[in-house]
Amino acid sequence: MQKRILVVDDDDMNLARTQIILEDNYEVVLAESGIRALNILKKQKIDLVLLDIDMPLMNGIETFEHMKEFAADIPVIFLTASGEVEDVVGALLLGAVDYLKKPYPPQELLKRVAQEFEKK
Repeated sequence: MQKRILVVDDDDMNLARTQIILEDNYEVVLAESGIRALNILKKQKIDLVLLDIDMPLMNGIETFEHMKEFAADIPVIFLTASGEVEDVVGALLLGAVDYLKKPYPPQELLKRVAQEFEKK
């Protein structure tokens, strides 16, 4: 059975691009907000989350903090366009398994996702 990845990003182009990169190897579920992502996580089995940091209403860090209340075992890789060191360090300190700076090469995304699934 294919692993299921939840991609969370407020930018439709980023969602579409990430889905295209991953869909040959994984089942991809898309969410355009942190709130939607949390609803999906409560209802579906998700194996990995790719989470944008900079989103309106509820940013990726806040989404991740809420996730920890009921889905702490799901690994999270943060995707960030900001290269803000504080964002990345904060995410890793909270328990994220990795991060990628956007725009990332497709092969790099596939490599990081595969590495995470190899740990299990």
